[in-house]
Amino acid sequence: MARPTAVSSALRPRLALVPGEPAGVGPELCVRAAQRAWDADLVAFGDRDALAAAAAHLGLPLRFLAADAPEAQPGELRLVEIPNAVDCAPGAPDPRNAAAVIDALTRAAAACLEGACDGIVTGPVHKATINLGGIPYSGTTELLAAQAGRDVVMMLANDVVRVALATTHLPLRDVADAITPAALERVLRILHAAMREDFGIDTPRIAVLGLNPHAGEAGHLGREEIEVIEPLLAQLREEGMRLDGPLPADTAFLPAKLREVDAVLAMYHDQGLPVLKYSGFERAVNLTLGLPYPRVAVDHGTALDLAGSGRADPSSLFAAIETCARLARRRRKETG
Repeated sequence: MARPTAVSSALRPRLALVPGEPAGVGPELCVRAAQRAWDADLVAFGDRDALAAAAAHLGLPLRFLAADAPEAQPGELRLVEIPNAVDCAPGAPDPRNAAAVIDALTRAAAACLEGACDGIVTGPVHKATINLGGIPYSGTTELLAAQAGRDVVMMLANDVVRVALATTHLPLRDVADAITPAALERVLRILHAAMREDFGIDTPRIAVLGLNPHAGEAGHLGREEIEVIEPLLAQLREEGMRLDGPLPADTAFLPAKLREVDAVLAMYHDQGLPVLKYSGFERAVNLTLGLPYPRVAVDHGTALDLAGSGRADPSSLFAAIETCARLARRRRKETG
């Protein structure tokens, strides 16, 4: 089985492309991506038949190439084949394919860790199906962090705002206990470093949201701001970080305030992401900060109801590819 063996030139990175859940819209979005010329070399990690079936549903050409093929034209796609256990119809995920979905993610990430690829772009997966397949899985962010042995931060971004998360996939009743000084410091240091190294912002300004309504209302609506968040921000400001907050979440996303900051740190998943998705869902992407390679994902789910219809919007995947290529080029330039 062919696989990528060397990274591309610094100006043209090689990106691993993982379709995700084979019964969702991921395969057809990857087929649409294969119809375009990119300033990057795409290498898909997934099932040949699922991709071919998606191309047939869309009525688009798709010719598979070896993963190390030097050139690919629109309508062609380099492939590291990872067969599914069973065929599945669009919209009907099968838990028997869970292992192949995870294998595609981990092998694509391994290619990045080994230097065969410069970054990874991931399509949507179906968490419930993976867990039904007997694989404990809370999210791709957590999976890739464990594989790389790195602490990471989830950040979603579009043309309007970048929103990082202090906690990710936790039940709401567990969030307050997870906001500790050590955990929050780790997140802020990763976010600050990524703003500098990946986005080229020398002195990033970060808005930090409070956990409670009105940022705790001076302790009347909760004391996490007084006891945890404020002291840590003061400590990091003494090191030179530009940190605003803790800010009430209900006013922090006003356009005038967003224009003054480079990123927003939300305390939990649904505190920040609804605003981001409302402000520009189609172009939003999901980044994993802190990995030794760029990872960018689509900011939507498997859309099982759209799978096979040809109506799935590829904008988020296209934005993810563009973002990952830009980050990969910057990293390679910085490392020489």
